[in-house]
Amino acid sequence: MKHIDFQIGCEFTNPAGRWRCTDVGTRTIVAIRIDLVETRTIVDGHPIRRYLTQEEAELEGWFSGPPYALLEVVFDEDSIQECQPA
Repeated sequence: MKHIDFQIGCEFTNPAGRWRCTDVGTRTIVAIRIDLVETRTIVDGHPIRRYLTQEEAELEGWFSGPPYALLEVVFDEDSIQECQPA
């Protein structure tokens, strides 16, 4: 893909997974991963890790924002070239 192909809310894939664009900068784009959401909580002093599918995370509101409860990842000019429209 090219930088001009991105707009807020568009979905795309790269070798790491499926993403949703949350911001478009001058030379970068920012996105959250939506195909697999990892959550961590502490229960009785022990970390509990849980993985949610896109559908489960959508129902629980993980993709609501900004601000987003998920880590936003910056894609630079080089990493944008690896992206494909979803």
